[in-house]
Amino acid sequence: MERRSFLKATGSAAAAAALAGCSSDSDETEGAAEETGGGTDSTDSSGGDVGTDLKQDGDLWRVNTGTMTTMDPIEATDTQSGIVIQQMFDPLMNYPDSQPAVEGLMAADYEVSDDFTTYTFQLKDATFHNGDTVTASDFVYAFERLTASDNSSRAYFVLDSLGVTHETTTETVDGEEQEVYKPGTLGVTAVDETTLEIQLDAPFASTLEMLAYSSFSPVPEGMVGDIEGYEGEMTQAEFSSSNPIGNGPFEFDTWNSGTEARVSAYDDYYGESPSVDGVHFAVIENDSANYNYAMNRNADIFELPTAQYDPGKVSVEEEDDEGRQIGTYGELRNGDTANYSAVSNIGVFYLGFNMASVPKPVRQAVAYAMNQHTVVEQVFKQRGEPAYNFTPKSIFPGGAQNYNDRAENEYPYGYDDSQLGKARSVMEEAGYGENERVAVELTIYESGVWSETASILRDQLQSVYIDLEVNQAPFNTLLERGRNGELEMYSLGWVADWPAPDNFLQLLNPPQTDTSLDFPISYVNWQPENGDAAQQAAEAYQSIADNPAPTEEDQAARNDAYIQMENANWEDVAMLPVYHELTELFWYDHVDFTPPAGMGPSRQKMNTVSLGDRQ
Repeated sequence: MERRSFLKATGSAAAAAALAGCSSDSDETEGAAEETGGGTDSTDSSGGDVGTDLKQDGDLWRVNTGTMTTMDPIEATDTQSGIVIQQMFDPLMNYPDSQPAVEGLMAADYEVSDDFTTYTFQLKDATFHNGDTVTASDFVYAFERLTASDNSSRAYFVLDSLGVTHETTTETVDGEEQEVYKPGTLGVTAVDETTLEIQLDAPFASTLEMLAYSSFSPVPEGMVGDIEGYEGEMTQAEFSSSNPIGNGPFEFDTWNSGTEARVSAYDDYYGESPSVDGVHFAVIENDSANYNYAMNRNADIFELPTAQYDPGKVSVEEEDDEGRQIGTYGELRNGDTANYSAVSNIGVFYLGFNMASVPKPVRQAVAYAMNQHTVVEQVFKQRGEPAYNFTPKSIFPGGAQNYNDRAENEYPYGYDDSQLGKARSVMEEAGYGENERVAVELTIYESGVWSETASILRDQLQSVYIDLEVNQAPFNTLLERGRNGELEMYSLGWVADWPAPDNFLQLLNPPQTDTSLDFPISYVNWQPENGDAAQQAAEAYQSIADNPAPTEEDQAARNDAYIQMENANWEDVAMLPVYHELTELFWYDHVDFTPPAGMGPSRQKMNTVSLGDRQ
C-alpha cells in the first residue's frame, strides 16, 4: 500500500483525530481528563486564589490552562496536554521559541543520504529524570511504542507521515482481512549508544520538522510494558498519569485532574537549565474564572477571553522578523498595564460536516450564509483573520498574496459577503422550501465566541429552510462523538504538527475521513456518494504522497496538488474555514520571556523564562 495512503485499522496502528494538531481557540475547554493522583492546591471556580502557598512561591512560573488528558507523549492529542509534555520530553529536533525553522535538540548532528531516505543522528549526552543515560536504544523503543502500542494515538506519524520502513501482516478486523503493522520491523536502528539511524521507504520533505513533535521523544527502554517484548517497570496508566519519565528541562511533580499540574526544574538537564523552580498549571475551564484568576495576579502570563478584550487598549511598539507584534495592553481591570504580544498562528478554525448526514446543498447553503469577515470583526474582535482556504497563509503555496488573491477573486460562496439569496436558491433547487425544511445539529465545544457565531448562523439559516440546533459539549466528548460518526456539524480547529500544507490537508484526504475506522483523522466521511469532488481530493492527496522529496520538482507537484485539494473542498464543503487565529499573550512586568512565534505556545519550552519580584 502507498506510503501516506496506508490506513491503519486497529488501535495499535491508527491515525488519530487530533489535536495539537487539532485545537480549539483561546476560549476553549478541552474535555474531561481521566482521574489521576497528586496535588494539594485547589482552584476556586471563580478564578480566585489558588492557595496561599502558591501565591507566596515566587519561583514558580504560573499559567492557567484547560483540562489535560495524559502525560504520555504517544497518547496525547490535545493542545493542553502537549504544553505540559513539551516541558518534560525532548525529541531529536525543536522549534526554538516556536519559530517554524527547526534545529537540533537531542540531536547534536545529523546526516542525510543522497536519496533523502536515510537519516543518521548523533545524540547529545543527556540523562532521563530517573538518572538513566539517554541512548539510541531508548529512541528505538520510543518509536516502537509510538507505532505499535494500543495506547498510541499517533502511529500514522511513523507509518504514514514519515513513512519509516516496516513490514505488515494480515489480520482479521471486524470480519475483514487488513494489512497492519508487524511489530518489531521498524527501520529505526541503534547503530551504537549515541548513533540513531532512521530509514524511510521514500523521501519526505518535512522529516526534520516531523521529528520535532514530542511524540518522538525518547523513553527509558522497557519502562512501559505496552508493546511486545517488554514486561515494563510500570503500567501505562501509571506512566501517563503519575510517573512520566522524560529527558526535558522539567520533571513531573503532580497532576490533579481538573485542578492543576506541576513540573519541577530538572537539575541535571543537558541544555539550558531552567531559571525557575518549576511551572504550575492551573486548570480552569470557564472564561470568566480564567479572567478573574489573571486579574487577581495568580497567573504570570495569560490570555484574555474575547468578552473581556478591548482592541482599543492594544499599543503595538514593534514587529520582529518572525512577525510577532510586541507592545502593551491596558489598563487591565486591576489597574496594571500588561506586556502584549501577537502573532499569526499556523492554524485554522472551521466548521466541519459529517457529509454522510448533511446533504451537499445544505453544506453549500451554510457556506453562502457564512461571512467570515463579519465573524472575525464582530465576534472575535479582530483577533484573527478571515479564513477562506484550509491551509494558513504563511505556508500557503505561493505565499500570503496568492492566498489573498484566491480568496478575493475565486472563493465561490462570497468574499466578505453573506449571500442568503444564493443559499436559498441552492436549497430550492434541491427540493427544500418552507414545507420541506431540514434540521441540522451543530455541536460546538464550550466557547463563548463559537456560541455567538453559532447563534448568528442559526438566525441566518432560518430564512433558507435550515433549522440549526446548537448544542455545546466538552471538548473530549465532541472528539469522541466525531470518531464514532455521531456528529452532523461541528466546530474544531487544527494547529500545525509541522509547517507544511499536507499537515492540514491530510484532514481532507477522503479515505482517512471514514468514521468506521478506529481513529479517523477527521470526521467528515467524504465519499463519492456524498461529494462530487471526493475523487479529485483523493487523487490530489495521492499526488502529494507520490512527490515527497525536498526538491524543487517535487515541491512544484505538491503545490499543484495542494490547490486541487483546496478547490475540491470548496466544491463539496467538507470543512468550512472560518478564521485563522491571532495568538495574543499578556504578561506582567516581573516576567522575562520571549513570546512564541507562529508554531504557537504548545511548541515552546519554558526553561528560558525568568521571573523578577512580584508586587
